Amino acid sequence: MTVCKHAYYSGRVQGVGFRFTAQHVAQGFAVAGFVRNLQDGTVEVLAEGSEEQVNGFFSTLAQRMAEYIEESKVEDEPPQGVRGFRIKY
Repeated sequence: MTVCKHAYYSGRVQGVGFRFTAQHVAQGFAVAGFVRNLQDGTVEVLAEGSEEQVNGFFSTLAQRMAEYIEESKVEDEPPQGVRGFRIKY
């Protein structure tokens, strides 16, 4: 069963390689989605795949970027059928 999670990270999350780290971490999991910087200084991440893969992706990303994240909010959403994982600009 495919799940979709939409996350927002705040803190010192822009200008520290967050998007590139997310893209790199995604390569180790069977997830599709995107990562992008938002104008308010937060980073948005959407990932979908199996629950195990999506949870593993978000867990690994949070561990790798823990020193920069002050707050995170993760919401469940209906799957959108995205393909691949990319950085949005």
